[in-house]
Amino acid sequence: MNVKRGSTTFLKGIIFLAGIAVLALCIYWLPEFAIRDARVHPDTAYFLIPFLVCAYGFCITFSVMLYQAFKLLTYIERNNAFSELSLKSLKVIKKCTFAVIFFIVLGIVSLIVLSKVTGDDAAGPISLSLMGILVTSTVASIVSVLQKPIKNFLEINEIKM
Repeated sequence: MNVKRGSTTFLKGIIFLAGIAVLALCIYWLPEFAIRDARVHPDTAYFLIPFLVCAYGFCITFSVMLYQAFKLLTYIERNNAFSELSLKSLKVIKKCTFAVIFFIVLGIVSLIVLSKVTGDDAAGPISLSLMGILVTSTVASIVSVLQKPIKNFLEINEIKM
């Protein structure tokens, strides 16, 4: 499998930029948002804890997913796309997608509880979260489809040896 180095380098750059964005979110924006919201609404500040757990859990699993995708692109560059290492990276990506879905569902539940306590309408954030679940489950489906030819290739090569 011969892949042009430029396309994988471009994808690696996109993954790197996404990783920087997630890092900035974790270091700067999430704590700033939590502090500002706790000052504005001190009576419901304790609801920030489940939100922050979901947000940091999402960011950590998404970062692991980005790292595994970066490794997978490295394997493709080295013509090891159909190897045990790439299959392992795809398995980790698939597990991370399910963890991301779990954290999004946990965030939806905490939003529903918060909206019941405050009386606010949480339809907008919940619909965005459901769209995130749709996108993440699409990624999980694509990874599952990519795993099948690699497994078949490895099984065929194992039989030949």
